[in-house]
Amino acid sequence: MAEYKAPLREMHFLLHEVFAADQLWARLPGLEGAVDRETADAILEEMAKLAANTLDPINRSGDEEGCHWNEGVVTTPKGFPEAYATFCEGGWGSLLGNPEYGGMGMPKMLGAQVEEMINSANISFALYPVLTAGACLAIDAHASEELKQQYLPKMYEGSWAGAMDLTEPHAGTDLGIIRTRAEPQEDGSYSITGSKIFITGGDQDLSENIIHLVLAKLPDAPRGPRGISLFLVPKYLVDEDGSLGERNAVTCGSIEHKMGIKASATCAMNFDGARGWLVGEVNKGLAAMFTMMNYERLGVGIQGLGASERSYQNALEYARDRIQSRSPAGPQQPDKAADPIIVHPDVRRMLLTQKALIGGGRALSTYVAQWLDIAKFGEGEEKKHAEAMVALLTPVAKAFFTDKGLDCTVIGQQVFGGHGYIREWGQEQLVRDVRITQIYEGTNGIQALDLAGRKTVANGGAFFDLFAADVQKFIDAEIDREEMAEFVQPLASELQRLKEATANMIAASQEDPHAPGAASVEYLHLFGHVAYAYMWARAASVALPKTGEDDFYQGQVKTARFYFARLLPQALALAASANAGSATLMDIDEDLF
Repeated sequence: MAEYKAPLREMHFLLHEVFAADQLWARLPGLEGAVDRETADAILEEMAKLAANTLDPINRSGDEEGCHWNEGVVTTPKGFPEAYATFCEGGWGSLLGNPEYGGMGMPKMLGAQVEEMINSANISFALYPVLTAGACLAIDAHASEELKQQYLPKMYEGSWAGAMDLTEPHAGTDLGIIRTRAEPQEDGSYSITGSKIFITGGDQDLSENIIHLVLAKLPDAPRGPRGISLFLVPKYLVDEDGSLGERNAVTCGSIEHKMGIKASATCAMNFDGARGWLVGEVNKGLAAMFTMMNYERLGVGIQGLGASERSYQNALEYARDRIQSRSPAGPQQPDKAADPIIVHPDVRRMLLTQKALIGGGRALSTYVAQWLDIAKFGEGEEKKHAEAMVALLTPVAKAFFTDKGLDCTVIGQQVFGGHGYIREWGQEQLVRDVRITQIYEGTNGIQALDLAGRKTVANGGAFFDLFAADVQKFIDAEIDREEMAEFVQPLASELQRLKEATANMIAASQEDPHAPGAASVEYLHLFGHVAYAYMWARAASVALPKTGEDDFYQGQVKTARFYFARLLPQALALAASANAGSATLMDIDEDLF
C-alpha cells in the first residue's frame, strides 16, 4: 500500500488561487489578524506530517485489532492512546475553537483541509476529535457561561473528549419518539435516565473524561421533536476547582461489532439517574444540536473525500507499478515483459474518475466551508445570505461526497483486481470504512429529502435561487473568454437543466405530497454534478493561463475536461429520473413487492 502523502499543492491551489481565502479572512470580523497565508500553509504542512507519520501507520493495525470491551471499560487499539496524545500536544483539538476558552479560532476553510488529511490517514482515529469538536460547538453556542468556562478549555486541549448521544434502539431518524428522561433536581441539575446506541467514542481510554451531550425529555415535555432538550452529562463529575470528582452514573453496556471503522468505539450507553445540566433552553434541544450539524455533516462528507483520496493514491501507485499486457498503441516499455496497467484506457478511466470526483469534492468542501465562515464571522445581509447557502449545500455535501466516496473506494479496489480484495493492500478496508458515512449523521436518503423538501420546496426555491445566481455570476464573468467556452457553455446548459428540475419538483409538490421524496435522491445527485461542474470550471479558469508554468495546472485543466466530457453527462439521466414523478413508486400495492 502506498504511503499517504497529503495533497498540499491541490489544497494551496484551492485556498489561495481559486477562493482567495486570505482576502476573505482579512475582511471578516473576528478573523482579521488571526490567520494569513503563511500561517495557513504552516498549519497544513504540520498536519500533513502528523497524518503521514503518526496516524497512517496505525490505520491498518487499528482495523485488525479493533476496540475491546471488558466489564464496561473500552480499550482502543495499540498505538491509539499515544497518537491521541501527540495530536493533543500539537493543539489540533483547539484549531476551530473559541479563543475566549482556549481555542485557536481558525476558519473552517482551513479546518476542512485539515480534516481531509486526518480522514485520509485514519478515519477511525479522526472520529474521536471530530465528535469532541462537534460537542464543543454546541456547548459554545448554547450552554451557560459557567458550563463553557468549566468544560471548553479541557475539551479543546483534548484531556476531556466529547460524545453526542442521540440515537435510541427505537428512535433513529425520528428523534421525536426518544424515551430518555430528564428529571429536574433541587440544585438545578437533572437526573438523566435512558439508553442510547451507536454512540461514537461513548467510552475510550484516550481521555481522562468524556462529556456526553444527551437528548432527553422532561416529564411535562410536549410530544414529538418540540419536547426534546439537550443535557451535558460528564462521565466523571467535575468539582468546583475543576478537578475530577466521582464517577457519574454513565456506563458503556457494550460496543458494536461492525463492518468498518473498527478502531472507533461505537457504544451502547446507559444513563441510570446520571447528573446532567441543561444546554440551551428547555424543549429546544434539537435547535442546539443543529448548531453543530452543518459542521458535522460537512465533516462526514469530508470523511468520504478523505477515503477517496487515500484509495486514489494507492490505486495510482499500483497502476504505475503493475505490469500486464501491452498498450493498444504498442509496447511502451519494451525492455519489460509487459506495460504498466496505467497505459490501458479503462484503467485511466477509473483513475481519472477518482481524480475528477476528488478534485470536485475538495473544491466544493472548500466552497461550503467558505459560506460557513461567512455565516459565523460575517454580519448583516451577508451573514443571512451565507446561512441560507449553508442550509442548502450541507445535505449535498454530506450525501454526494459520501456516495461518491464509496464509488471512488470501489473503483480504487477495482484497479487492483484480485489484490484489491486482499487485506494487505488496504483497499478493502477503505471500502468498509467509508460505507458508514452514507448512513450516520442522517442517512443519505434523509439528506436528499432535506434538500428537496425543507431546503427547496418549503421555501419555493429561495435558497436554490441564491446558489443559481452565484453560478450565473461566474458564467457571466467568463462568457467572453474564448478559451473557457468548453466549460462555460455546458455549465450554463446544466444549470438550466437543474433550474427546470427544481421548478418541476416545486410545482409537482403543490398537488402531490410524495413528489419531493420521489425526486429527492436523483435531484441531489443532479445538484451535486452541477456543483462539481461549477467547481471544475472555476479551477480551469484559474489554471488555463498558467498551463505553461508547470504540470500541475495542465493536470487541473485536463481533469476538468474529463469531468465535463465523461461524468457531467450523467446529469441528463438524473434529471429525467427526478422529473418522472411519484406514480411508479407509489402506485403499487404493498403486497406486490
